Amino acid sequence: MTVQQFLNTYNEEVQKLHIESASNSWKASTTGEEQWSKKTAEAQTAFKIYLSDKNRFEQVKAYLEQNDLTDIERRQLEMIHNGMAQNQIPEADLKEMVELSTELIGIFNTYRAKMDGQTVTENDVRQILVKSNDSAERKKAWEASKQIGKEVEEKLLVLVKKRNEVARSLGYENYHEMSFALQDLDRDEVFSIFHQMKELSDEPFRELKQEIDTDLAERFGLAVADLRPWHYADPFFQEAPALKGLDLDPFYEGKDLEKLTIETFKSTGMDITEMLANSDLYPRENKNQHAFCTDIDREGDVRVLCNNTLSDYWSTTMLHEFGHAVYFKYIDGELPYTLRSPAHTLTTEAIAMLYGRFSKNPAWLERFVGLEKAQTEQLTPLIEKSLRWQMLIAGRWMMTFSFFERELYENPDQDLNKLWWKLVKDTQFVNPPDNQDYPHWAAKIHFTLVPVYYQNYLLGELTTSQLQAYIEKEISADLFTEKVGEFLIEEFFKPGARYPWNEKIERATGEKLNPQHFLNQFVN
Repeated sequence: MTVQQFLNTYNEEVQKLHIESASNSWKASTTGEEQWSKKTAEAQTAFKIYLSDKNRFEQVKAYLEQNDLTDIERRQLEMIHNGMAQNQIPEADLKEMVELSTELIGIFNTYRAKMDGQTVTENDVRQILVKSNDSAERKKAWEASKQIGKEVEEKLLVLVKKRNEVARSLGYENYHEMSFALQDLDRDEVFSIFHQMKELSDEPFRELKQEIDTDLAERFGLAVADLRPWHYADPFFQEAPALKGLDLDPFYEGKDLEKLTIETFKSTGMDITEMLANSDLYPRENKNQHAFCTDIDREGDVRVLCNNTLSDYWSTTMLHEFGHAVYFKYIDGELPYTLRSPAHTLTTEAIAMLYGRFSKNPAWLERFVGLEKAQTEQLTPLIEKSLRWQMLIAGRWMMTFSFFERELYENPDQDLNKLWWKLVKDTQFVNPPDNQDYPHWAAKIHFTLVPVYYQNYLLGELTTSQLQAYIEKEISADLFTEKVGEFLIEEFFKPGARYPWNEKIERATGEKLNPQHFLNQFVN
């Protein structure tokens, strides 16, 4: 069989498997029904079994030894190799991991916390943490948001250890090390960047945190030393609190988030109407309470799941998720199926974050939300400060998660609850609760749903700043123009995964990933 014949067959088979898995997963997330979770597990297992075929894997390795490959053939084979390498394990192990993961995701989809005996949603908790001035109520809401951690902890640790066992059987120290290697990421380099960023941002973040804490202490009638995690606007302190004099939520009253999102992308020459019509955007019972974007078939069936209410939070989320969506949509459809995807997770996160940041852009608020010019001029210093706060706070949260996850896989038997609060204190400067002997960390769905993924968020933010700096200098100072959209489509979306992620960034911006752009924008 020639290389091209092999690739044609592989691409055809994998597309069918992907569609079956993605379609069932979508139904499981939107309905919470057990039948779809079961079908998702079956489809994912079938997919992994196909990737685990040892003869096929040996064939890929043999093809990669050939000297007559075209660039596109070699790139496909490299990606196929990395996808298959982690699945070179017994079928029983593959099934066990998929079933454990699917069961846990099913719990996350359907679980609803209790507060004073009443069911509360994540939106309910979020509203209390943003609006309430009652410390006792806030504490109850925060604790409710962590209840799912206790529900999933035991099975999650079984899954973590199983992932490690599989990684060791493939020659890696643990699953974390394996995941970095197969994501084409240098783990030492990435964590060196993160530690350097932490060191460089320690003082600016400390000043910011002191300002936040002083305001919160005054608001709640407490000493700064008495502030606890429930006094912040987000259960994990990953979102910036509203600044005094800056509450953007009222500006969304009477607005249509779908229309705002459509018009934003239309300004850059991108059409999202069909994708939006295929999406599921509002909360209901048993539906996944989070937000994500999925490309069902890599042929145009792109969908977004949200749980919208009229708020700045969900406006930002819509822009973010449809940032993923346009990336998927505008990848060159002539590329082979394997390359018809983003160059890397971090590159699609970068685009989602670029659009998500627009909700803190005065020009966007004026043009799309309809603020008066006098309002935006008055609010601009606060809006710019708010975005800086958000980037610094989100950056420290991403570091916390990444540092913890590495430790989790290196030693899952250590006191993880104690480790969690040590890292939160050291990195986010948040005082732990009195009761630290509780798996608060496990309430974050990413440990289950997308393991060893979080570093891509921070790498994505760095890429976003680099892209924005290049666009504003070389393309247009006005981000809401078709020239900007044309650049993104032609230089960033269309090539798909044809080039490795850092080569893609260099081709688009003239240099490989450079954290200095983020530091210049938000730290220095």
